[in-house]
Amino acid sequence: MQPHRRSASSLIRRSEWRGKMAVTGGFFVRDQGPQGFRNTRNIISKSVSSMGLKNYNTLAVSEPSEYVFQVQLNRPEKLNAINHDMWLEIKECFDELSEKAECRVVILSAAGKIFSAGIDYVDAMKLFQEFDESMDVARKAKILAKTIKQYQDSLTAIDKCVKPVIAAAHGACVGGAVDMLCSTDIRYCSSDAWFQIKEVDLGLAADVGTLQRLPKIIGSQSLVKDLAYTARKMFAPEALTCGFVSEVLPDHKSLMDKALDVAKQIATKSPVAVQTSKLNLNYSRDHTVEESLNHIGMRNQMMLQSEDFINAVTGAVTKSDPPVFSKL
Repeated sequence: MQPHRRSASSLIRRSEWRGKMAVTGGFFVRDQGPQGFRNTRNIISKSVSSMGLKNYNTLAVSEPSEYVFQVQLNRPEKLNAINHDMWLEIKECFDELSEKAECRVVILSAAGKIFSAGIDYVDAMKLFQEFDESMDVARKAKILAKTIKQYQDSLTAIDKCVKPVIAAAHGACVGGAVDMLCSTDIRYCSSDAWFQIKEVDLGLAADVGTLQRLPKIIGSQSLVKDLAYTARKMFAPEALTCGFVSEVLPDHKSLMDKALDVAKQIATKSPVAVQTSKLNLNYSRDHTVEESLNHIGMRNQMMLQSEDFINAVTGAVTKSDPPVFSKL
């Protein structure tokens, strides 16, 4: 069975650029959109409806290839700054894709000139406007704790999505964007990408995943502390050297081509095998070797009885065409 393919470019349209000032990531940036500035919100809505997915306000969801879904951060006019709605929609979207049988792998990318300028601080300040001047510090802390946990859960939904998530990052990836990328499984970037743990410049510590996940990704406490304490930019070559990204591509087109090519390869594999592999890799990250061996042993007691294993082994032995696996 030949997979049905649709060009991702058919799902997007160009949008007229308007120069605006966006307050994002703790700094002022004048948006001067490059050629190819894209706003996918309007054109994607019909596609999303046909796929049985919710139409999101801050995300654009498409299906560029069979079993491959693409989730784009879609606030290019605000440099994809992460506002409250986006935090909530990221969790909802990845929870939905995690359960969707027609999805086997997800590409996470962004519309516009950069990946993301991080948290939308103009939006975030609205939370503090809710505080009464006479409100006790404990009452304020309770409100903040709820919001912080909500945002943490949003990015944890990417990590816990049972489908592999491939990140394709270009341009600036600041603050919360680094937290988001740390939640993905495979990361690629274009040569113009740079990464910055910005929070220390704003008088706070990163609190939605970078400090917890990045040390385990790159395996160097020294480098993580260097980046976190200084808020310096880590450019694409250094990100590749330290293992934060798997490959640096020369431009945005080749970046997206690479992400889609790898996603297509994963989509042809047994979803039982791929999803079990992700579950155990994530479990092993947070547990001992012995505990992790017990975990995979318990799961494979069931998975080795799956039709996927029988069909794959039969195909390998008989040297026939690769099997077509059922939805999971």
